[in-house]
Amino acid sequence: MSIKNFLIKKAAERQLKNMPQEQRDMIMKLLENDPDLFVKMSKEVEHKIKKEGKDQMLAMMEVGKKYQKELKAALEK
Repeated sequence: MSIKNFLIKKAAERQLKNMPQEQRDMIMKLLENDPDLFVKMSKEVEHKIKKEGKDQMLAMMEVGKKYQKELKAALEK
């Protein structure tokens, strides 16, 4: 595991601490299988929030829909 992936994983663990364990496990699995996808998705979410003025949940849903196939593929690894 590279330093970059380690830091991303630790940051995600902090952000997900209040989430139910099952959902947290699924997200961590996705993160381990394709960390670059999560970096790309988080940048797009941030852009939608800051530049387009969208709500965080709406931005996350839009980006999640856009990358639905990639997320599914990462879960199946």
